[in-house]
Amino acid sequence: MTDARAAGVTTAAARRVAHGSTAVYGGLRSLRPSPYLVFGALFWLVAGAAAWRVPVCCEFGQHAAVVERLAADLWSPSHPTVDAPGAGSPYYSPYAVLQAVVARLSGLDGWQVVKLSGPLNLLVLLTGLGRFVKVLTPRPWAPVLALAFLVLLSGPGPGTGAGAPSWSGFLGLLPLTEHLAFPGTFAVGLTFWLWALTGRPAGSGGRPASYAALGALGALVVLVHPVSGVGATVGVVALVAGRQRSRHARVVARWGAAATTAVLLAALWPYFSVFALIGNGTLDGVHEQLYTGLVARYWPAAVVGLPALWLRWRRDRRDPLVLMFALCCLIVLCGWLSGHFTYGRVLATAVVAPQLALAVELAGPRPWAWGRRVLACGAAAAAGACLLLVHAGAVVPRAVDPVGFEQPPRWPSYAWAAERIGPGEVVLTDSHRATRALPGFGPNLVAPTRPDASLPEPERQRRLDAVRRYLDPGSTRAERAGIARRYDVRWVLLAPDQRAPQEAVVAAWGPRTGEVLMRVRGAGSAAPDPANGPSGTGR
Repeated sequence: MTDARAAGVTTAAARRVAHGSTAVYGGLRSLRPSPYLVFGALFWLVAGAAAWRVPVCCEFGQHAAVVERLAADLWSPSHPTVDAPGAGSPYYSPYAVLQAVVARLSGLDGWQVVKLSGPLNLLVLLTGLGRFVKVLTPRPWAPVLALAFLVLLSGPGPGTGAGAPSWSGFLGLLPLTEHLAFPGTFAVGLTFWLWALTGRPAGSGGRPASYAALGALGALVVLVHPVSGVGATVGVVALVAGRQRSRHARVVARWGAAATTAVLLAALWPYFSVFALIGNGTLDGVHEQLYTGLVARYWPAAVVGLPALWLRWRRDRRDPLVLMFALCCLIVLCGWLSGHFTYGRVLATAVVAPQLALAVELAGPRPWAWGRRVLACGAAAAAGACLLLVHAGAVVPRAVDPVGFEQPPRWPSYAWAAERIGPGEVVLTDSHRATRALPGFGPNLVAPTRPDASLPEPERQRRLDAVRRYLDPGSTRAERAGIARRYDVRWVLLAPDQRAPQEAVVAAWGPRTGEVLMRVRGAGSAAPDPANGPSGTGR
């Protein structure tokens, strides 16, 4: 009996020790970082470093100018690029206002604040993507696959004739590297968070306050980047339609409250009216190229992503990713048929659906059937092809590039001109790069490069015509003087082959481009400095 009792005690003790060991082991295992945390952190470092080394280019100057104008007058900023009122400009979003507040508190310039926003935007994007994929599947490797497919399965890049669009919001590695610091990237990150927070109450319900929070977040996405807001809204509709099974009046009322909150907050934003942008066609001409070369641009995502969507549709006719893809394609088609090509930007959301579907399917718990093997091989081949075609150039420095991958743009710096031009002074130029870079340093232009709701399009066209007439070799001195007086032109920036006006004097030469900065006589007190460049330049 004693031996039995002793054996019982020993067995119980062994069980307690074993249970404690399991608990300790489970606790240690819970401290192990998830695969997405490891690979996401690595991607944040690599992509952030790659984006940091890209010089100021593209629309960077536009966004830096927005921060500069808001920092100068937070409540009534001027137009981002010309000497005109800025009321109604959609660039003055909550994101830009926050950047301006940071600039005022820190004393940083606009371009410095924009540059520093890149790592933050990437962090929001990565965390939002991880949260949303967890709503779709609990498999730990699914977010890692989703990140890989999003940044690699985007088709050939710019300069190949059928490259990925060079606008922010598209998540190919090369465009992401170029536009990491732009508001569109931040809006995409918020979109993933919005979808993640929508998916949970749509599937299992939520507290009433959570629906109001969803409405506020949706309004923020729309205000930060209105075109991305269209795709974000499509995703919310797809998630609610696909996952919300209850049609109880209380549930419908909560989703109605979320939508009402979003509309009210968007309508109350004081800087511009987001609803005035609906049907606005001023940017349609710029976005028409989105509809060219669609097959060549999106074949990687289509080849391996559409079969994954088809598998999900067979299992569930209301699958959210399938609905998202179908609704986005419908909007893109309507944009093409109506001529409102700006809605082609919804292609960025349309491509996300098959990419995420592929990641979820490959990470699923079912045994590896032949269909999944085919998908895996196709995804690996397509991702490898895209990496070799374009995306390697986003992270491989030109100095160590053995093949000649396509690199992000390497625009020349216009700091040499900006250091001579005072804040707010007006520059007349038709240089594609200078018109996009100079406003970020503080100067104004005669004519803005892009349409803006704060400046009527007829007035913008008149300004563009004035620039053309001023730079026309056949223009007279009296015509140029009239244009200079009307727009208070103090500086002229010319290409090396453009004729210099007689009333202007050379101030500096561009070290890389050979462009000539000239001061219009009588426009300022600074004396010309002909020693800043080689003799004979400024012809």
